[in-house]
Amino acid sequence: MKREDIYFEALRTRDKRFDGKFFVGVKTKKDETEGAHSMKKEVNLKQCTLSSTIGPLHLVASDRGLRGVYWKKQRFATVENLAANSKGAIRHLREAAAQLEEYLEGRRKKFNLAIDLDVGTEFQRKVWAELARIPYGKTISYAELARKISKEKAVRAVGTANGRNPLSIIVPCHRVIASDGSLGGYAGGLRIKTRLLELENSLEP
Repeated sequence: MKREDIYFEALRTRDKRFDGKFFVGVKTKKDETEGAHSMKKEVNLKQCTLSSTIGPLHLVASDRGLRGVYWKKQRFATVENLAANSKGAIRHLREAAAQLEEYLEGRRKKFNLAIDLDVGTEFQRKVWAELARIPYGKTISYAELARKISKEKAVRAVGTANGRNPLSIIVPCHRVIASDGSLGGYAGGLRIKTRLLELENSLEP
C-alpha cells in the first residue's frame, strides 16, 4: 500500500496497521463505545501556540500524534517551550510547528505527520479524506467535493463538514471554493483563506 493510500484510508477508519506509520485514524463505533470513559481520563493532551505569519495557530497533540490545528485556543495544558522535551505529545507539537512554518514560508507542499484524529462522523471523515486528496496549488468547488464522495445533493452538508475540519491547513479545507469562483467560507476567516491560496498560487488572476 502506498504512503498516500495509508493517509486517505486512515482518515476514513481506524486501523491499527496505520498506527505510528503516518496517519492514525479515527475511532470506530466500537472504539467510541468502549472508550467513552477513557476520553475523560486522558490527561496527556498538550497544546502550543504557533505565532505564524497568518496569526496564531493553536496546535493540540496526544502522545500518539497531532489532534488538531485550531484558530482559537483550546482547553488543554499549554506548552511554552517545545525544546524542553523530545517525547510524546511535545515531539508531535514540535514537528507540526516546524512543518507548518515551512509551509507558510513556501518551503513545503506536503505534510508528513503522525495524526491522532478521534473526532468526526462517518460522513465528515469521508469529506476530510477527500479534502486531503486536493493537491497543493489546486482548488475544487463544494459541489465538486460533494460529487467526489457520491453525495451530489449534500453540498450544504459538505460545506458544514468542511468547516468542522479539526486539522486546518494540514487537511486543506482552504482549497475548497464556491462554484462561481468566490471564496465561500473559512473557519480562519476569508483574509487568511486568501493568503493561503495566494501562497499556493491557486487564485485566479
